[in-house]
Amino acid sequence: MPIKTVPTPQLIFEKSYPGRIGCNVPVCDTPEVDLQATLGDLREDLHLPEIGELDLLRHFTNLSHINYGIETGFYPLGSCTMKYNPKINEKTAALPGFANIHPMQPVETIPGALDILIGVQDMLSEITGFDHITLQPLAGAHGEMACLMLIKAYHEARGEGHRHTVFIPDSAHGTNPASAARCGYDVKSIPTDAEGNTDVAALEKALEGEGGKNIAAFMLTNPSTLGLFEPNIEKICQMVHAVGGQVFCDGANMNAMVGTTRPGDHGFDCMHLNLHKTFSTPHGGGGPGCGAIGLQKHLEPFLPVPVIRRNESGVVVADYTRPHSIGRVSAFYGQFLMEVRAYTYLRAYGKEQMAEISRHAVLNANYVRARLKDVLKPAHDRPCMHECILTAEKYKKEHGVRALDISKRLIDYGYHPPTNYFPMIVPECLMIEPTETEAKETLDAFCDAMIAICKEAVETPELLHDAPTTQIVGRLDETKAVKDLDVRWKFADTRQPVTV
Repeated sequence: MPIKTVPTPQLIFEKSYPGRIGCNVPVCDTPEVDLQATLGDLREDLHLPEIGELDLLRHFTNLSHINYGIETGFYPLGSCTMKYNPKINEKTAALPGFANIHPMQPVETIPGALDILIGVQDMLSEITGFDHITLQPLAGAHGEMACLMLIKAYHEARGEGHRHTVFIPDSAHGTNPASAARCGYDVKSIPTDAEGNTDVAALEKALEGEGGKNIAAFMLTNPSTLGLFEPNIEKICQMVHAVGGQVFCDGANMNAMVGTTRPGDHGFDCMHLNLHKTFSTPHGGGGPGCGAIGLQKHLEPFLPVPVIRRNESGVVVADYTRPHSIGRVSAFYGQFLMEVRAYTYLRAYGKEQMAEISRHAVLNANYVRARLKDVLKPAHDRPCMHECILTAEKYKKEHGVRALDISKRLIDYGYHPPTNYFPMIVPECLMIEPTETEAKETLDAFCDAMIAICKEAVETPELLHDAPTTQIVGRLDETKAVKDLDVRWKFADTRQPVTV
C-alpha cells in the first residue's frame, strides 16, 4: 500500500510574528548609529522573518524530513547515476590540509594538492585508456564543450578550419547539440536503427561527399541513452577517421564500463567523465560537479592551462607554457575538493576491485528489467547495460494512463520517480538506473511498487491521474511552472503581533 504522509501544522511555511527574535543582542559598547537615517527603511523593505530560535530549528528540520535524497530513499533516475556518496570521501575532503588551502597560494606551497590531482589523472587515464586527462571542466556539458574546443583547435592547426558540422545520434543527451552549437558548429542528426544501435548505413551516407569533408566530429554516447552498448563502435570510429573527423565519447554512462572496458581502446579521440556520477562525488543541488576529460596524444598540445604533469625529474608541476593551448576553461585547477573525493573513492576500490562497480551496475539494471518486463515492455529485446529503458505505451493506448501518471503514483508509494520521456525516441519512456549501490531488497520493493501501480493503471486509472495524493505537494501544473518560474519566497503579512 502507498505510504501515507499527512501534512501537519508544523510544516506551514509562514511562521514570522512581529516582535519575535531568535537571539539576544549584546549591549552596544560603541557609539550608536542611527540606522534609520543611514540605511533608510531597510528592515521594512527586506521583510526579514521574525521568529524564535526553536521555531526556526523545527522549521528547517521539518523541511529536511520532507526532502528526498539519495540518503533517504532509492533514486532511480536514469542517465543521472544517482549513487551513494561514501562518507569517507567527505572526511577526506574535510581534512584541513585540503579544505583550508587557498586557490591563489603559490604553486610551490601545495605539493600535496598537486599529488592528488596527478593521482586522479593517472587513475582515470588507466581506467579510460586515454593518454591524457584534465580535471578542469566543472560539469559534464562543460567537459563536452571543452572536448569540442580541443577538436576545433586541432582542425584549425591542420589547416582544416572549414570543418563545421558535428554529427549526433537522435538518442543523444540534449547537452550534445547544445555544446556543439555553443562552439559554433552545425548539427546533423544520425538515426538509430531498429535494434537500438547507430544506423551505420545512414552514417555512411552522411559521410559521403561534402558530409565527409565538413565533419568535425561525431559525438556518440556509449553505452547509449537506450542503455545499450554500441556493437559497431570500432567500425564507426574508423569510418569517421577515414574522412578526417574526430570521435567524441559522451561519458555520462561510464558507470557501465568502469574497470571492464576502456573507451580509449574503442577508437575514441576524447571523452568527458562525470566525477559526480561515475566516481561518487556529490551530484545534484546545483553542484559542484566535475566534467574531467580524457584525450589521445594528438590533442594534447591544445589542453587547457595549467596542465598538471610531471617534469623530467618526476616532480608534479602546473605547466602554463603551452603555446597552442585553448586557454583556461575554468578558474584555477577546477573543483579541487571533488577530485579529493574521487581520489578517495578510486583508492578505496583499487585496480583489483574497480570492475565490481560496472558488473553490479549492469546486474542490477538487468534484474529490474527482468522483473518489470511483463508489465512494462523493454524498448529493445536484448540485455541492457547500466540502465533499462521501458515503455508504458500500452497503458496510454488502452487505459489513458501515461508514463508521467505512473511516475506520479510512484511518489505515493514513497519512491522518487525514474526519468520520464527520455530518450525521446522511445514512446512513453521510463528510464531506470539502479546503480551498483542498491541492495536486492531495495530493488524488489521498488519493482513490487511498479507492478502494483501497473495493475492500478488497468483497474483504477483515476488513481494515477490524480496522483500524488498522499504527499505535502500534489500534482503540479508543470506547463505553467515552465512558463511562469516562481522559486522565490514572498513575504505574506498574515500574522498579528503577539500580545504578552
